[in-house]
Amino acid sequence: SSNIKESCGKWSDEETAPVPRFAYSILAVIMAIFCLSSVVLNTTVIWVTIRHRQLRQPINYALVNLAVADLGVTVSGGLLTAITNSMGYFSLGRAGCVIEGFSVAFFGIVALCTVAVIAVDRFVIVCKPLGIVHFHPKHAVMGVAFAWIWSLIWNIPPLFGWGSYQLEGVKTSCAPDWKNPDPLNMSYIMCYFCLCFAIPFIIIMFSYLTLLWTLRKVSGAGIAHGGTTAKAEAKVARMVIVMILAFLICWLPYAAFSLAVVFNSQFYIHPLVATVPMYLAKTSTVYNPIIYIFMNTQFRDFAVSFLLCGRNPWAMQRQDSEVDTPMITVNKNSKQVAISCI
Repeated sequence: SSNIKESCGKWSDEETAPVPRFAYSILAVIMAIFCLSSVVLNTTVIWVTIRHRQLRQPINYALVNLAVADLGVTVSGGLLTAITNSMGYFSLGRAGCVIEGFSVAFFGIVALCTVAVIAVDRFVIVCKPLGIVHFHPKHAVMGVAFAWIWSLIWNIPPLFGWGSYQLEGVKTSCAPDWKNPDPLNMSYIMCYFCLCFAIPFIIIMFSYLTLLWTLRKVSGAGIAHGGTTAKAEAKVARMVIVMILAFLICWLPYAAFSLAVVFNSQFYIHPLVATVPMYLAKTSTVYNPIIYIFMNTQFRDFAVSFLLCGRNPWAMQRQDSEVDTPMITVNKNSKQVAISCI
């Protein structure tokens, strides 16, 4: 067993601290649970969208695309990581590492960019910075296509020598090589970080914070009646806070750890500890459908009914005053306010 492990991992010459065998087993179980949850949730989103025509609206294209990307991360990376953890080593060799590293990074950045696209969609529809914009299918398709093309552009270079994919953490999964101090590799990593994490993060923060500011401004002006705006504001605020916190919890630790390694190639952290931010990033495949899909009443009704064989406890409890992902649309010219569901 040790000879097989050594021969399969000989292309990675980095020395790491030994990891107890039971730790691999625990990691395998954790990843298997998240993978199973991700497959069930994201497959449900895709299936109910196919079955129900009313869900196939342009505003939902990005939500379904997020489910597809998360499912891609789970199938190409999560399930494989669960298997390699159960074995205690990465058994697929150099070629397998490159394929896995590329696939996970590719689908992961598609998901990340899709979250940014969703934020921009809501910002444009609610705040109307470009005036009244009718959200047509072509706009939705452009946003989805951008996420895939952008991710492909920045994940292909390591396949041709600008950057590379290497084992990470406890050496049972692969990712872009953050530790190589070679200037060529460093230039790729910095571009990758700025263009595939920092910019989407700034877009997400700007879009949702501006949306909240717009809602607060309208609420303060007292334009709406009967406290409707205040209730909508509270719901939107909770939704936005959950979205931002989930994004930070999933991605910030991984980004911070990666940057620490980039700026100090001698930076050392125990493999088990280093695995935590990597797994947090992969758990976004479970959080995303819950936050973006199942907090949407329309999707939730169909998805819960599908999962519970036709029963939906939420449908019985929902009151007429509930607003699904409430948003306020502001007509700047007439100063009219409309509360809509996105």
